[in-house]
Amino acid sequence: MKTALFYLAASGMLCVLLWTPYILNRLFVWGIPAFASNYPNKKFPAEAPEIPVWAQRAQRTHLNMVETLPAFAAVVLAAYLTDANNATVTTWAAVFFWARIFHASVYILGVPYLRTPTYLVSWAAVLIIGAQVVLG
Repeated sequence: MKTALFYLAASGMLCVLLWTPYILNRLFVWGIPAFASNYPNKKFPAEAPEIPVWAQRAQRTHLNMVETLPAFAAVVLAAYLTDANNATVTTWAAVFFWARIFHASVYILGVPYLRTPTYLVSWAAVLIIGAQVVLG
């Protein structure tokens, strides 16, 4: 079960790091003074600088992970507390983490037809881990 907790921690770190690409883009687009003051001009947010499509996708990738991580954390912690099937939980915790790495990569790069399937793999991982707890 320690491996499942490792993947939970790694997923938490991934969530925190996924903001980096779009924040760095904002730093370069706005410039350091505007970035440091939080506003690129006095009419922000009504008149925000144009954000490249890849940076918009990076932001959505991060937000998607923020939405998905609580469910993953809940089922992994429940599995840990109930001593659910270690092998299954560990395997699917790893699948979740690597699916989220792949999801972030294909989403930010704009690779067609792969974003949704990789998300669905991570979604299935959460459900399978949860089923180990609920169904025993």
